Amino acid sequence: MANEPIHDKDYNLVSVLYHALQGSETTTTYIRDAEQANDRELAEYFREAQEQYKRLADQAKKLLAQRIG
Repeated sequence: MANEPIHDKDYNLVSVLYHALQGSETTTTYIRDAEQANDRELAEYFREAQEQYKRLADQAKKLLAQRIG
């Protein structure tokens, strides 16, 4: 498998995983900023967004493991 070309669909999956992880990390800053501004509603929104990013990342990891396992 090491010599097989990388297909667009596989690259796309890795890309979604990367961006989901990056989004999750970025929202940590957004949560902190909202909390520092005492905006609980916005902080909660960013927590929900972060959870969605984490779910997407977990799904992408599972799919990737199935394909390279």
